[in-house]
Order: sequence, then structure tokens, then C-alpha cells
Amino acid sequence: MVSFSDFPTGGEGPIYLRIVRFIRAGVAAGSVVDGDEMPSRRVVSATLGVNPNTVQKAYRMLEEEGLIVSRSGAKSFACVTPESREAARQRLRAEELGRVISSLRRSGMEKSAAMELLSKLWDEDIEEGGEEE
Repeated sequence: MVSFSDFPTGGEGPIYLRIVRFIRAGVAAGSVVDGDEMPSRRVVSATLGVNPNTVQKAYRMLEEEGLIVSRSGAKSFACVTPESREAARQRLRAEELGRVISSLRRSGMEKSAAMELLSKLWDEDIEEGGEEE
């Protein structure tokens, strides 16, 4: 069963999007695998202290992405394929980069300066033993 025990309590954005990101991250990392049972909407609601409709909205979004399968009146399960795992990884990367880009824009940085900084930091990370993906 997918556990929400390590769901981050603090965070940015609406809770339903944070739930979606949490499951996406689990799929991307391999901690949520095909066939894993999802906790009921009521259980997630009680665990996180949020309205059940909020969890319903998150589950609906996950269904639309194809990451979970639900049947009316029945349990929901993770539906993870190699393609959906890679799509989740790509989406998480794009979201993270989007946040960084927004922050850089707000600080007044130009695109060329941002690209130069990214290139410099990327090369430094690799030189210091960071992993290249």
C-alpha cells in the first residue's frame, strides 16, 4: 500500500497538487510500483487533515495522467509502466526547472546570464564528482 506517512507537511501550492507531486515523485523514484494499492480518499484525508474533496481532486488528476486506476466503489491502484515512470520523471524535472526559472526572472536575471550560470554550475558539479544523468 502506498503510504502518506512521509508526506511533507510544509510546501508550496495547493494541497491537491502537492498530493499529485508526491505520488509522481514516488513513481519516478520507484517507491510506488505497478499494482500498489492506494489508500482510500478518506484515509488520505484523515492522515493529511484535508477535505476529502481535495483528495478526490488529486486522485482524479492522477487517473487522468494514467498513474492510478480507480473503479467506482472499489480500491484504487497504481498503474506504472516504464513509459509512465519516465513521463513522471520528466514532468517533475520540468516543474522544478520552472520554479528555478521563475525565481531567476523575479530576481531580474537575463536568460543568457542564467544559461551561463547553469553551464558553470553543471560543469563544477561534474568535476566535483556529481552524477550526470
